Amino acid sequence: MEAYRYPQPMASEITPRSYFLSRRTLIAGAAGSMLAVGHTDQTAQAAAGHAGGEAGWPAPEKPTPRNDVTQYNNFYEFGTDKSDPAELSGAFKPLPWSVQVDGMVDNPRTWPLEDLTRQFGQEDRLYRMRCVEAWSMVIPWNGFPLAAVLKAAGPKIGARYVAFTSVFRPSEMPGQRGGLFALKWPYVEGLRLDEAMHPLTLLATGVYGEALPAQNGAPIRLVVPWKYGFKGIKSITRITVTDRQPPTSWNLMAPEEYGFYANVNPAVDHPRWSQGSEQVIGEGSLFRTARKPTQLFNGYAEQVADLYQGMDLRKDF
Repeated sequence: MEAYRYPQPMASEITPRSYFLSRRTLIAGAAGSMLAVGHTDQTAQAAAGHAGGEAGWPAPEKPTPRNDVTQYNNFYEFGTDKSDPAELSGAFKPLPWSVQVDGMVDNPRTWPLEDLTRQFGQEDRLYRMRCVEAWSMVIPWNGFPLAAVLKAAGPKIGARYVAFTSVFRPSEMPGQRGGLFALKWPYVEGLRLDEAMHPLTLLATGVYGEALPAQNGAPIRLVVPWKYGFKGIKSITRITVTDRQPPTSWNLMAPEEYGFYANVNPAVDHPRWSQGSEQVIGEGSLFRTARKPTQLFNGYAEQVADLYQGMDLRKDF
């Protein structure tokens, strides 16, 4: 396999969890509802595309209020309305859990969730996230790099892609029981291997310093901040390394609307709406929702643009 081109963040560059939580408590006590996450300059740039802040606590953007992050979701396994995941996920049982890692690897293994978190640790990352429906949030995730799991598995020569499979439990997930919605279950997704190995790509197990709630993808989900949110497959049960581009749920359902890459590109509109601007959830006034121009690669172009050199990003969308 070709040598990996991107430096892995050092442990010293990741905000200690105690700082993250104490900072959150301090801000909550002073301001009531908002959280601030600290990073070194390099980590801040990786997490949000630019540095800012003061006194060693650069906070490039304010996180979206926790209530919005946990109550306004796309998770079609529970329903199609934004409120359905929070309202209809009470029967879902995220523990015990395990993730099978297989395919073109030297060390296939089924990992209990507690072993994954014990071996690969937890990092706090503030990421801008954007949905294809033209809304965005800034979310403080907790998790570990997908690259760490893949390196432990040892991709074989010739491996090019990583496929992901979500859980299939119709008895606990009412959206999987049929109806008019055309997605096939279980939900599947995929990345190129170099995308999966990029240091920004995260397997998240928590949000706001707490375990993921069911509506946010409990107990483990994918976070790829420069791509549209539907790439962030939730409740992952299997990760498969392969030499072929894997199928993805939305591309299977509507290939003319949802490409394999799903890179945020304001120059490529969805067939039914513009992607040139976005609604910022949790900002604005009672009568007017905040909007802002959409950034290429969701603002992470400096970190990820060279992954796509020579590609036509209008064709490979």
